[in-house]
Amino acid sequence: MKNIKLLKGIYVLVLVLSVVLISTCSSDSKEEESLIPINGLEEVEENALLFMLEEEKLARDTYTYLSELWSLNQFDNIKKSEQSHMNAVASLLDKNNIDYTILPYGEFNNQELQALYNKFKIDGAINKSKALQIGATIEDLDIVDLQNFMDNISNASIESIFNSLQCGSKNHLRSFVKAIEINGDTYTPQYLTSDSYTSILTGSQEKCN
Repeated sequence: MKNIKLLKGIYVLVLVLSVVLISTCSSDSKEEESLIPINGLEEVEENALLFMLEEEKLARDTYTYLSELWSLNQFDNIKKSEQSHMNAVASLLDKNNIDYTILPYGEFNNQELQALYNKFKIDGAINKSKALQIGATIEDLDIVDLQNFMDNISNASIESIFNSLQCGSKNHLRSFVKAIEINGDTYTPQYLTSDSYTSILTGSQEKCN
């Protein structure tokens, strides 16, 4: 009889402990879920996508303006590539339900990019040589910014797109520098290190996804 009462007591104790453990685990799970961003991206990743969308727009808008001004094949061809870069970034923003606004040509949310566009528009109107220098400068900047973001991001989808964009920018840089040299001038990197710049220029055109 005593054994039966003892077993009943142990059974009740086990039930009580089970309820407490289930309740605690459920509470911890809800707390952990609340820390996960709704769109699945960290703030640094979201900001990287929004910034690169506008930086690719800077390239597209500048090349569109310079193409109309000077009728150079480099600007006409590469502006189309920059539009595809914008589309790739926008697609990932849409996939993660991140709101963004693409302003009209020549207008930017980021004021640093706005200032660059305004300067490029003025300088690019001086002559063809200066216009080509601006093209190389934009690709130079793009390569460095993409690398800086990739160094601080672990999201595989973003890394994949940024790698592809950087690959395209390297090809664009080679194209602009080649045109600059044919024009009898040289380009000095504004953002890339000398070693990185030399490595890109001595490399072959890459096949980008």
